[in-house]
Amino acid sequence: MNRALVCIPTYNERENIGPITQAVLAADPRVDILVVDDNSPDGTGQLADELAAKNPRVRVLHREKKEGLGRAYLAAFRWALAEGYTYILEMDADFSHDPRYLPTFLDAAEGGADLVLGSRYVAGGGTVNWGVGRKIISRGGSLYARSILGVDVRDLTGGFKCFNRRVLESIHLDEVRSTGYAFQIELTYRTLRKGFTVREVPIVFEDRRVGHSKMNKKIFVEALGMVWKLRFTV
Repeated sequence: MNRALVCIPTYNERENIGPITQAVLAADPRVDILVVDDNSPDGTGQLADELAAKNPRVRVLHREKKEGLGRAYLAAFRWALAEGYTYILEMDADFSHDPRYLPTFLDAAEGGADLVLGSRYVAGGGTVNWGVGRKIISRGGSLYARSILGVDVRDLTGGFKCFNRRVLESIHLDEVRSTGYAFQIELTYRTLRKGFTVREVPIVFEDRRVGHSKMNKKIFVEALGMVWKLRFTV
């Protein structure tokens, strides 16, 4: 078993799960993979089981139903802590988070950063194949959250991260309430409030190669309200 675990939540990602798993394993020999499948109707979970049967670095956690990205990650975090992993990473299955950045994340984590966050909004970071509307929503959402929460992290909504286990052990996972877009904001904010160090490293975020985005209006609106709850309750 390696010291680092990459958690990849899936729902109808059959076209992506094989290629992303192969790419992650090739990117850094220090990582294992946990696929967290929410009972995908397209058979993603079964395909993940086949991949795991062929490679001991791949594991699969099956969940009964789709409950949102946040619930999937929380289940993965608990599994990773129970299994004894030191570094726990989260990333998307659709190649919007490029596995080539994994060595940089782990190097920074092993160098002492408590949370390494892949940032689109620091020097060297950016996005590819995004329309003007999506850029405005993303940048505006991050600025909105930063302003209300009073933090300096540039990319509060980023979802490509590496946690030291001591962070996840300290931030009371049972109290995390966000499920969608706001989940990333809440996890980073709770990390900062506990006094842990957050290091942003530049990434270029590329829109998904195949399939459809899970982002919708409901998820975005949830984030707007959740920021105020975090400000006064965490």
